[in-house]
Amino acid sequence: MFASLAHAAEVEVENAWIRAPEYCSFFSRPLLMMIWLLLVSLGAGILIGAVGIGGILLIPALNVLGGLTIHQAMATALFTFIFTGAIGTFSFQRRGSIDWSITAPLCLGAAIFGFLGAWANAKIDAYILSLILSSIIIFAGIYTISTHSLARPAILQGRPGLQQAFLVGIGAVVGFGSGLTGVGGPALSVPMMILFGFSPLTTIGASQVIQILAGISGTAGNMQYGSINFNLVTILTIFEVIGVQIGVRIVHAVNAQSLRRYVGVLCILVGAGLMMRALGLF
Repeated sequence: MFASLAHAAEVEVENAWIRAPEYCSFFSRPLLMMIWLLLVSLGAGILIGAVGIGGILLIPALNVLGGLTIHQAMATALFTFIFTGAIGTFSFQRRGSIDWSITAPLCLGAAIFGFLGAWANAKIDAYILSLILSSIIIFAGIYTISTHSLARPAILQGRPGLQQAFLVGIGAVVGFGSGLTGVGGPALSVPMMILFGFSPLTTIGASQVIQILAGISGTAGNMQYGSINFNLVTILTIFEVIGVQIGVRIVHAVNAQSLRRYVGVLCILVGAGLMMRALGLF
């Protein structure tokens, strides 16, 4: 009898270990998996600094390599984006690469409608919207690649008042879509701004600031449910921040046409990934 109880207890401990990886410490994880996770974090940081989009890669990595649930992975990744956004904003601003006349109205719309998107997330089915958003991102990527050699002015160029109102609208779509689907702000803002003719460098600079807003608003809700894995946050953030610094150097070293092409390819990949996620393929 005691032997069977001991065996049952042993099985329960093993099952608890599997079900609750968030309680495991960093050093107890398999070394090889942690190395891969840190490499993904570094790569995500490089992409965040170079093209604005990249943090989305961290979520499946935390799920597969870190043993977190999707919700925990999203919450943990979103928390780290506060710091990558802050470092990215500082680095771009120091190089004079953030146009605040474009960034400010974009962030205003995102901040207001991000909360509405998070509220709607609990009320409606985001399946259709996820498909629409992923289709827009793919289209923007294809459009960007097909026209990367054609210089054209941003929409409503020369009409600053209307352009800023339009940017508030873009920010509203970005904030609402981010809150509703869990997709990071830059994954939506970068392709949309490129689609409407804004320069890649200006677009990527603005995406650094949007990261901060998305991270803070999303984390405010996640903190209430204790879904952030603080055992991983510090080491992941360190590697992401190092990556951001590398990415910022890269983006300021390449020419605009090459950068536009790279952003286009990444938009297609991100859009395809989001569509597969919406369809339940991974």
